[in-house]
Order: sequence, then C-alpha cells, then structure tokens
Amino acid sequence: MATVDDVRRQFRKPPPEARPMMRWWWFGPSIERDEIDRELEAMAAAGLGGAEVAFVYPMGPVTAPFGSPEFLELVGHAARTAHRLGLRFDVTLGSGWSYGGPHIGPDLAARQLHWDRSEIGAAAYDVPVPAVWPGDEFVAAFVGDGSAGAPSSYTEVPVRDGMIRVPAGGQPREVLVATSRVTGQNVKRAAAGAEGHTLDHYSEAAATEHIRRVAEPLLQAATPELLGTVFCDSLEVYGGDWTPAMFAEFEKRRGYDLRPRLYELLVDTEGSRQLRIDFGRTLSELYEDNFLKVFQRWAAGYGVPFRIQSYGEPPATMSSYRHADVFEGEGWGWKRIPETRWASSAANIYGRSVVSAETWTWVHSPSFRATPLDLQGEAHEHFLSGVNHLIGHGWPYSPTGGPGLGWIFYAAGCLDDRNPWWPTATALFGSLQRWSWLLRQGTPVRPVQIYIPNSDAYLARAGHDEPLNLYRVARKLIPESVPRVVREAGLDFDLIDDDAISVVDPGSVPVVVVPSGTTTPPETARWLEAVAAAGGEVVTDVAALADRLPSPPIAPVADVGVVHRRLDDGDFYFLANTGPEVRTVTLDRPLERWSALSDEVVVSDTVTLHPYEAAVLLPTTSRPSTAAVPQTVAADFGPWSVAFDNETRAVTLPHRWEDDPELATYSGSATYATTLDLPAADGRLFLDFGPGELVPPDTESYLPDSSYRALHIPPVGVAADVWVNDTHCGPLWAPPYRVEITDAARAGTNTIRIEVHNTAANALSQDHHLLARAEEMTTTHGRRFDLQNIAQATTLLNSGLLTTPTVRHQA
Repeated sequence: MATVDDVRRQFRKPPPEARPMMRWWWFGPSIERDEIDRELEAMAAAGLGGAEVAFVYPMGPVTAPFGSPEFLELVGHAARTAHRLGLRFDVTLGSGWSYGGPHIGPDLAARQLHWDRSEIGAAAYDVPVPAVWPGDEFVAAFVGDGSAGAPSSYTEVPVRDGMIRVPAGGQPREVLVATSRVTGQNVKRAAAGAEGHTLDHYSEAAATEHIRRVAEPLLQAATPELLGTVFCDSLEVYGGDWTPAMFAEFEKRRGYDLRPRLYELLVDTEGSRQLRIDFGRTLSELYEDNFLKVFQRWAAGYGVPFRIQSYGEPPATMSSYRHADVFEGEGWGWKRIPETRWASSAANIYGRSVVSAETWTWVHSPSFRATPLDLQGEAHEHFLSGVNHLIGHGWPYSPTGGPGLGWIFYAAGCLDDRNPWWPTATALFGSLQRWSWLLRQGTPVRPVQIYIPNSDAYLARAGHDEPLNLYRVARKLIPESVPRVVREAGLDFDLIDDDAISVVDPGSVPVVVVPSGTTTPPETARWLEAVAAAGGEVVTDVAALADRLPSPPIAPVADVGVVHRRLDDGDFYFLANTGPEVRTVTLDRPLERWSALSDEVVVSDTVTLHPYEAAVLLPTTSRPSTAAVPQTVAADFGPWSVAFDNETRAVTLPHRWEDDPELATYSGSATYATTLDLPAADGRLFLDFGPGELVPPDTESYLPDSSYRALHIPPVGVAADVWVNDTHCGPLWAPPYRVEITDAARAGTNTIRIEVHNTAANALSQDHHLLARAEEMTTTHGRRFDLQNIAQATTLLNSGLLTTPTVRHQA
C-alpha cells in the first residue's frame, strides 16, 4: 500500500510501466526491418510504453508468410529493438482472432451440437447416421411418443453398423438426432498463412497443438526475457458448445450421466432447467481447465505473464479471469457494464493491481477522424470503469512513402504519427500515464456488489434464445438502471458471481444487488444470508435501490464520475467530467486538487471541471486557496497571417479551412501569427481561446453505439501549440482552452505564433489509393475485411483557428 506522501512524490514523474501502449497491427505479413525500427522509435518519442503486436490480413504483397522463418526473424528483431528503446513488447499468440489456423483439423476444431427433429409413424426405421459435412460426428438419437414438439420424455435409440435403429411403436412419434459438427468458423482477419479453423476451446489437445505450432515459435522468436506479456484477444468462437469428451467430463464434474438426458437441452422437462445450468457450467469449466490454465501454465514456465480478454464465446464467467495473470477488458460506459467492468471487478476481487483495457476500439469512426479530445474523453471513461492501463487500438504498420495515407486497420482509431495533431501526442499520453499510475495506488472503494446471474444466463442460452456469450447475456439480465443508479449516486460497484463469493467476506459487503427472480445456487443463497446477517443490504427490489445506498463521500453531480481509492493514511478521489458542459462539484471540506496537465496544486472546497476534464482530490490540512478570478485584459492584437508550408497569407479570424475549397481536403498544420501589445502587469497572464461549442444534435448518426466521440467542437481545430516570443507555452487539445504565457510575455510588443493541427480525415476523404488497395486485397485474398465509414470522413470536420483569442490576467 502507498501513503499520501508517496503519491505526492511520484505523481509528477510516474514510472514508465504506466504509459499507454498500442496494439501494433502487422498486415500481410508485409514487414521490413527499417520500418519496424522507425515506427518503434516514433512510439518511444511520443511517450508510449510499448506495443502489442497483432498479425492480421494483407494490405500489400506478402513478403513473410505467417510462421515462416523470415516472419519469425522479424518478430525477434522487433522485440530486440523495442527492448533497446525501453519499450514493452507483447505478442498475440496467433493471427487475427480467435486462436486457430491451418494446424487445426476437424478433430481439434470448435464444434456445435446440431439437432434434427423428424415426426414419424408407427413402423420401425433404420436411418443412416447423418454426416452432411466433413468432420460430422454422431452423438445420440432419441424417440418420444407424440407429435413433433409434444413429447415430454424420450428414450435413447440404439445405433449399430452406422444405422440409427428406431423400433416400431405408437404414432405419431418424434425422433431427435444430435450431431456434433465443426462450426466452420475460420480465424477472423487472418494473415496469409494463418487461415484455418478456430480451435476447440474446451480441448486441452487443441490448446496444446496451438502452443506447439504457433505460440512456442512466436515466444522463442521474441525471446521470453524480452516479452512483457503474451496475449489472447476476446473470445469469439461463435456457437461452439460441444467437445468430443463432453459426456465423460460432464459426469465427472456434475455426478450424473448426460447422455440419456441430452434431449433435455432441447425439450422442457421437470429437470431440464437444472440440467441446462449444469451443461453451461461444464462448458465454462472446460474453457478454464483446457484453455486458460493450459496457456497460463505454458507461459509461466518461461516466466511470461498471460494476458487475456476473457469474455465472449465460450461462456467465460467473470471469475474465469482468475486463471490468467493479467486481466483485460474493452468498451467504455462508466454508468453501464462494459467488458472493462467484467475485467476490473475480477481484478479487484482476485488481487490484481493492474487491469488493462483495449481502448479506442471504435473511437470516432472512420479511421483518422478521432481527435486528442476524443482519446482523452474515452480514456477517462475507462478509468471510471476501474481500468488503470490503456492498450490503444491502435497503430497500423504502414510503409513509409507509399501512396496516399498508407495502410489502416478496417475499424479502429488510427493512432500513429501520420495524424497531423501528433505534436500534442506526447503531452496527451503523458497525462494519461499519470492517471494510470495514480489509479494503481491503494485499493478501490466499491461499496456495492452487483450479482451476475450466471444460472439464468445459461438457461437463456440453452433455449437458443441468446448467444453463448455469458457476459452479453448476463448484462441483458441485469437491469440497466442498476449500475446507473449506483454511479449517479456518486458510488462505485464490483460485479460478483458464484465463484467469487468464496473469496469475498460477506461481512465486508455493504450492499449487494440481486434482482427479484434471479436464480441463485444454494451456496450463493447462503452467502447472501450471511451478508444480511452481518448487517449488509441485500437489495432485490431494483426500484428501491437508490434508497438503500450509503451516502457518497462526494456529493454527486450530473456527468461527473468518481473513483474512490484508499491509501494507508487517507483516501483520494479521481473525478472526471464525462459531458460537454462545465460542471461544479461542491465539497464538504477543502481538498487538494491535482491536474495531469500541470504541476499546479490548488486547495478548494469547490471543483470546476470543464468538458471532459479530470482531476484528483487528496486530503489536506491547508486552507482554501484565494486566487483571484482571471479578468480580460485590454490587449491589442496586430493583423493575423496564416502559413501553410511556405505560403503565407493574411487571414481574418475565425478561419475554418473547410470553408475554403482549396483547403477542404488539406490535412496537416498551419501557423497563425500576429503581434500582441501588452501593458505592464503583475500576476499571471493567459491566452484564452474560449469555451468551444456543443456538437449539434442528431449529427454523425451513422456511428454505432460503441463508437466514442466527444460532443464538443474545439475553438482550435483540432489541436494547437502556442509560442509567445519564440517560447513554447504549451499545447491545446481540450477544455479549458487556455495557455499560461506569464513567463514568455513582456510589457510592450510580443510575437504570437499558434500552430494549429487538424486530423487526417480531410485527406482520407480523397484517398482513392486506400479503397483501390482494399479492393485489390479482396480480389487476391478473399474478403477478410471491409473498411468502415470511409464515406463519412468529412462529416462535421472543423479545422483551423475558429476564434479570436483574448488575454486574461490573474492578480
């Protein structure tokens, strides 16, 4: 644990392991050593902490097929270069997602239980065992009296010599035939040479074969000592609900024979409800034992942590995470239950101090449209959801000097040095590093537990009403109002499931929410009784939740999320304004306020947060600061000019590039210059660009719900660096758009230089090379991707200096 003084000492210069990292997409593979070096050097220069390399579909001629000696040599070179630059280097243990490839035959591939239902008469039937597709395996057959869908019980039908032998009986009757089929799903977004089936995540043999053929060569190429972690992306093995060893595994784990009752997965009976829960639970355990534990043990043998996004299909529970080393989520939404909360709850319960998130996955689509403010705003959402390490999504490898903008990933932020706003990236990533480090100190205070209804999620899947994605189904079963009410009350929560109760002391739980009607196993029911006996609240009436919550440490304010963490000798609070309007928080005592963007410390009993601004509050014995309110100075600006490259012209502010046909598709930087006459004055001086504007309603309606954007139009489009008398005073990308110029300014005439940077979306809108290349790759390699929302690249763009700044004086 840390103390308040420990935090004070290190916050300004946090260790490098807290820096954001980037997922680094290697296309093809079409990779060259010199470009590897250039891109890693650019990451290091921008203040990033490292790269997680991911191998995906081709964007050009394939020069080193996946798994080839040439490919593995390049992986090793990248690992060594990263180490030389002080960067962490992580490797994804496969191409695309989920794990699989050409080494996975039908015997090791993901499988699905397929049912055929047929109504028959009284005669005996001999029916060939069905095998419609290669790899089909007969599982069992049953017959029941009554019309199709009517029988309530069935008996197993014998199979001899490849024939299903249905004896004579009454009529009508129904025959059910269960077949195990390869799902047919191939690795998504696979690199050349990595195409093939996704593997059976319930089979230790499949996991072991993937380690032998793919993971081991990758790890050895990178060298274990140079690796930060090895990584598994989110689980997307759609429909995989069977494995050849299911009958034996089910009986071993559940204590009864599944085969004679297999039909109850399809037919409602008196006991089918519990059987379906048991079946789902068995799938979850097989995933844990035969996939998670296998990869973790293998990696641990080399001293390398295994990091995973453990949610999706197969049905990973929240507690499945405990069998990995580093827990990772994705998705933003601090008042909802995104995958980040699935991971951060597990991390808190199972004692992992660092929890990462795939960040900026769909940020302000299309690629290159995202602004630094978008990145900051979404990062704060992840912090509010319990995350304290950001893995940006991402950095596309792209050869230098190619036509157009180069290569991009099909659906994500393109967050590399091709962005015109990149000069501000170092300050942005530095601020996020500070927050990431701070949010690892102490322990989180989350007084509310929200129960995950795993049993009901298994039941929903068993009826084939829902996907096998336990996280997604459970999130639907938990009323949306539950997390929202908790967060809007100024409090925080963890999720908890049936495995987690074994490590959570019921006496330590102030409030646990279990909506009425939720199915709870006997052990969980007893734990809930113990919570109540210890004085905790067990809330079943969701409508009454707000009245059953404890008082928050900081009075809640609309749009302001709070993270409360406990140190050895005090508490601190991370506050983030998640909305586009200014919010003021009133405190019941003076607290120190720190910013990630400056070293200034202010003591106050009120906190004003500008749109998408964050602050940390710490205990103090000092009295509130008494700084004067800044006042506008009657300063005289001279004529303004703007320079694009070597061309300088006079300009009138505000100046929006998109209004000029010659500049509408320009992506880059422009330098605005003027003079400023200032009177002599004591105190502090600021150059203020104003508040910006709200994004008009009903704009960018094409964006999916998962695509984050800040609902704010900056007065500098989209970022700027300010110089006064050739002294750099600071970057601007987020409210408040104000730069202190005290040390650079002087009484009399001053030179002002404002370098404004926009996004690369303007140029993207005219990049015909990218679309042509995507079509060429589809023709050559098949449709492995579709570029997202490229036609919307120019929507709501605002580049330039969109206001006339003012000078503010603070006595």
